Amino acid sequence: MPFPLIRPLRLATSSLLLLLCALAHAQSTSQPAAANTPVTRPAGSALVDETAPTPGRAAAAAPTAADAALLSRDARRIYELSRDKLVQIRTLLRNADTQASIGSGFFVSADGLIVTNFHVASQLALEPERYRGVYVTMEGLEGEVELLAFDVQRDLAVLRAKGRTAAAPVLSFRPAPEALAQGERIYSLGNPLDIGFAVTEGTYNGLVKRSFYPRIFFGGTLNPGMSGGPAVDDAGRVLGVNVAKRLDGEQVSFLIPAEFAQALVQRAANAEPITQPAYGEMTKQLMGHQQLLTHRFLKAPFREQRHGNYRVPVPDDALARCWGSGRDPGFPGLNLERTQCQADSDVVAGDFNTGAVRLAYEAYNAPTLGAVRFARVFSQSFANEQLPKRGNRHQTAAECSERYVDPGSLPLRAVVCLSAYRKLPGLYNMTILAASVNQPTQGVLGRLDVQGIAFDNGMKLANHYLQAFRWEAAP
Repeated sequence: MPFPLIRPLRLATSSLLLLLCALAHAQSTSQPAAANTPVTRPAGSALVDETAPTPGRAAAAAPTAADAALLSRDARRIYELSRDKLVQIRTLLRNADTQASIGSGFFVSADGLIVTNFHVASQLALEPERYRGVYVTMEGLEGEVELLAFDVQRDLAVLRAKGRTAAAPVLSFRPAPEALAQGERIYSLGNPLDIGFAVTEGTYNGLVKRSFYPRIFFGGTLNPGMSGGPAVDDAGRVLGVNVAKRLDGEQVSFLIPAEFAQALVQRAANAEPITQPAYGEMTKQLMGHQQLLTHRFLKAPFREQRHGNYRVPVPDDALARCWGSGRDPGFPGLNLERTQCQADSDVVAGDFNTGAVRLAYEAYNAPTLGAVRFARVFSQSFANEQLPKRGNRHQTAAECSERYVDPGSLPLRAVVCLSAYRKLPGLYNMTILAASVNQPTQGVLGRLDVQGIAFDNGMKLANHYLQAFRWEAAP
């Protein structure tokens, strides 16, 4: 799969039950691995013994008992320093008073302001009549929380502990001028899997490349339930907020830089509690997201990718990751090349994501197949593309239009489909299919999917995309 899943770390109750059942089954059936058990990696990954010497790199020295004790003492010190500032955030169904989801958070002001992720508190923002929130301290003390502010784009929220009489112990933020150093040790705190509060050690590895919004690459382990917990430096100062991890790797996790949490705390300081569904505010923020997305894609010209004489548009390398492959379609005389690209631009909008941009191409070449047989195969590939024709509780059924366009050097058959969000007025999901119609035994099929786009900006992106297809005749 070319697009590994990035998983936010809120833990739903149903997920916890499934996980515990799976763990119990694994423990009851597990056996010691055989010495010759093969090691597997995702396709395209090399198998590397990271402990073996290589040219220019000496063999790594094994950690000594003193080293391990030092790291353990550091983690314990951070844990003891932070434990009274940490809370678990629970979302409860009002009628049944049962847990719907859990996450983590931390106190940032004496009057009880708590920072967490938006995806932890989204039910409080969008369905306050159905859900209520509570915080639980390390000692098991429980209190009500109210939502003051949220930032959909950065996945942050600020809550306030209601009814506190004593000043809350707080974690301070690391000053912005103190830049993090590559390899600097980080300690992430939270309540993984609803087992109990924990600290995990890792390292700072810079900012994530191609991330639409800044994310810290944390070389450490995060687990569901740790969403919204703090990541601190060696002095116990907050430098980031736990947010997500990659499911296809180990110790590849992500933090929201602390500066965005600080800005939201300032905005929330004098805010009134959110007591009505906040779809209007979420729509406003998502409008800002799609405006920035459109600006970046229109500002950065497409790169041209070559498939024979065809030139198809792919995003600038700073905006998206692309993968290509040549595959046997199982049809004699037909050659097929595929490309897929995705921007890391999606954001959480409650119980679904939006804001993603994806592109895909299939290039066909069948010089010995004949024009009639090729047309049948190529048309079938176009017809097989899945289009969002049916609506659901989030979106209306898609409306599509088809026409032939000639943007310049390459005539195209194009289909544009739009599906409106029911509770986010003015935002749509857009799909564009484009197929070349200029050669009898060659063709290129392109697809662009954009989620959460305004109509005008969608048309701008559609035109930008279709204008970038080219045919370059052989000299």
